Amino acid sequence: MRQERTLKMTAPTHTVLEGGGFPVRRPSAMGTLMSPFLLLDEMGPVHWDPGQAIGAPAHPHRGFETVTYMIQGAMQHEDSAGNKGDLNPGDVQWMTAGRGIIHSELPQEEFLKTGGVSHGFQIWVNLPAKDKMMEPRYQDIDSSKIPKVTSEDGKVWANVIAGSTLGVNAVIDTVIPITYIHMKIQKGGVHKQSIESGLNGMVYVFGGTLHLGGKPIHDGQLGLMNDGDEVVLEAIEEDAEFLILAGPELNEPIARYGPFVMNTREEIHQALLDYQNGTLA
Repeated sequence: MRQERTLKMTAPTHTVLEGGGFPVRRPSAMGTLMSPFLLLDEMGPVHWDPGQAIGAPAHPHRGFETVTYMIQGAMQHEDSAGNKGDLNPGDVQWMTAGRGIIHSELPQEEFLKTGGVSHGFQIWVNLPAKDKMMEPRYQDIDSSKIPKVTSEDGKVWANVIAGSTLGVNAVIDTVIPITYIHMKIQKGGVHKQSIESGLNGMVYVFGGTLHLGGKPIHDGQLGLMNDGDEVVLEAIEEDAEFLILAGPELNEPIARYGPFVMNTREEIHQALLDYQNGTLA
């Protein structure tokens, strides 16, 4: 018999400035309650006037993964290994920093010139100790290649970035088992999502109100789930738009300093030395 997941708690968001000064909404619980996820930033939505859009100039990472998902706007990235690419609406960049990389994330030239609305997400996924020094890799996935699916009654829509839903599997390869789904449920719609027992699960609502096991989660709230193998998600009084995230509890110590996430203070010190010496990437 399947065990239904219930709502454990909700956490609010607060707005901070990141990168060159762009605003993000960040749940207050991230980094303390939701292994393997270290950070969840909702970037915008913010309207930029022509010539005003900003991003994140060159900066280093080691020991984890960054996942950038654009909903509106246009970004471009470039790194110390010579990789470069564009992120347009619906595109995903899954960057495994591993032993180290230095990269920048900036507005595309045309978007900077014309201005417009920028909206997206960046999520940090921790890596197990055995994978923290793996070779860096990029997966730039065009929107057209990311599976999208609609329920038979037309009330549930999903963009399947990682994991699976409604019989559809993602195309992105992940180091550890991750679920990452952008979902919309119309008023009156219901969705049952399987999440393997033992994995941590959460939903982040960024439009309307979602009910999880009958309890509401409002726009700008993170809902953490109790264990189980299935969760019932409903839009009762209004449409809801949200992310579903799930992954394993790593049960390893975390040493964190800015863009470096390792297991010990000594490893952080080494990362800083490598960066200063030009040997990080």
